[in-house]
Amino acid sequence: MLTIFDCDGVLIDSEILASGVYAEMLRELGLVISHEEAINRFTGLTHAQLEVLIHRELGRPLPADFRERATLEIDRRLESVKPIAGVHAMLDRLQGPRCVCSNSSIARLKISMSATGLWERFQPHIFSAPELGRSKPAPDVFLHAARVFGVDPRDALVIEDSSHGIEGAVAAGMRVIGFTGGGHTWPGHAQALLEAGAVKVVSRLEEVGVAIEALAA
Repeated sequence: MLTIFDCDGVLIDSEILASGVYAEMLRELGLVISHEEAINRFTGLTHAQLEVLIHRELGRPLPADFRERATLEIDRRLESVKPIAGVHAMLDRLQGPRCVCSNSSIARLKISMSATGLWERFQPHIFSAPELGRSKPAPDVFLHAARVFGVDPRDALVIEDSSHGIEGAVAAGMRVIGFTGGGHTWPGHAQALLEAGAVKVVSRLEEVGVAIEALAA
């Protein structure tokens, strides 16, 4: 069985970091939003998807340099990002092929995964959805991973922390375990993942390993 991991919020604790940057920058533009609201609303979105949402709420275009400034600040903070607790022990135990399917760019994934010692553990099987075509919730990146490994999507299991990611994996015909162990989790997070189509939700990576073994049996 192929195991597919999202990166941000599943392998590394970066969603809380990125949402903090966006919340700070949006408050500068006059949009009243807390860090918690940003986490709830922006987790799993690409920058392009987030820009569309913010443009609609502000009622005016974002500053021309918004994306560049956000990208530079998030990348700077990613250099010291922490892995999700237990990730290396879980990977040591995991049997079978594995890969990463993310809405982040390869450049950003290299920064964050290198900082946490994970780049070498997945390379070359690290796939960026926007660089392959459509971002999640489209199923494209998951179907690409299945083709690369030559497996039926029904024989792949995805670990995701966002509804967008789960919707994409389900559309690809894959089973999904929802994960709520990142620093960005919020009340109602687990229920949202179940409603998106997760077959199970866990809050610790050691539980992920156990769930993978049970579903693979």
